[in-house]
Amino acid sequence: MLFLLFGLLSPTVFSSDGVFRFLDLPVSSRMASLGGKNVTNPDGDISFSLFNPALLNSSSNSMLSLNMANYLADVKFGSAVYGFSKGQNHFAVGVQYVDYGTFKETSETNEQLGEFTARDIALSMIYSRTISDRLSAGVTLKPVFSAYERYTSVGAAVDMGVHYRSPTNLFAAGLSLRNLGVQFKGYYSGEDGQHREPLPLDLQLGISQKLQHAPFRFSFTLHQLNKWNLYYTDNNSGMVDYERTEMVPEISVVDMAFRHAIIGVEFLPGKNLYLAASYNHRRHQELAMNGFRSMAGFSFGGGIRISKFQLGFSSSQFQVGNSAYLFSVSTSLNDFKL
Repeated sequence: MLFLLFGLLSPTVFSSDGVFRFLDLPVSSRMASLGGKNVTNPDGDISFSLFNPALLNSSSNSMLSLNMANYLADVKFGSAVYGFSKGQNHFAVGVQYVDYGTFKETSETNEQLGEFTARDIALSMIYSRTISDRLSAGVTLKPVFSAYERYTSVGAAVDMGVHYRSPTNLFAAGLSLRNLGVQFKGYYSGEDGQHREPLPLDLQLGISQKLQHAPFRFSFTLHQLNKWNLYYTDNNSGMVDYERTEMVPEISVVDMAFRHAIIGVEFLPGKNLYLAASYNHRRHQELAMNGFRSMAGFSFGGGIRISKFQLGFSSSQFQVGNSAYLFSVSTSLNDFKL
């Protein structure tokens, strides 16, 4: 049962090294609709600062964002973040969590012994500073805690990022180094002491371009730039290669390059509405199965402002009949004079 639990964490959990893989889950419906990773969105969505702290700016002042997802196998995950500003300095506190639910504990003879739960949680303390009208930089400190039945783990990570916007605000670029840290306490101990694993380090680079005379913005995000070879599960053979440096089966250079890329597009007819779609090539290739047509790798979503609230929804398919849905609501407490 515990092996199944670890496998539920992410569709690519077997394809990447590291512990605390839940830190790579999308933190809002808008990010999910843009492929799950984005470090350039300049619209003041405070949730994006959980992936690039430099995106925290004055427009995030007094913003509160709540996000919840209905994931695979009834797993629930979500995030919450609140920001405030003081001059050119911007601060935020946030949390990411995963609740895997309640499991039956059984013996090797299938005798039920009781029940247990499994949860992950990470706190985020974010700081960003506006260096100039176009450039900002930020850093995040993230204590991480995980508890699966009686197995617990504690760690900490740091995110660092920069963000640039052009004078016309049509072009943006972002760079973020995520999950640089250490696992202080492993899930178990061996003869050599604590069994510690690396965190899912991820160097991400992204650009976005809004058309001047049309309501469209395109984004291009590169992820896992710190690691060229991306291990994966071959769904057709069921084989997983953990040790070898080459792929199973062999992947062409072009295919491997595109596995690092996510392409997104947004339709922005006004400040109160957006529609978004994206393609994540790595997700598509890893989850494709012979004989089945699937929209794996494609994500869709949208958001609308109603009164004082911005509501968002996204849908991402992983395999036929297996989709994840993420819901978001955000508001400015200044609108309530708080």
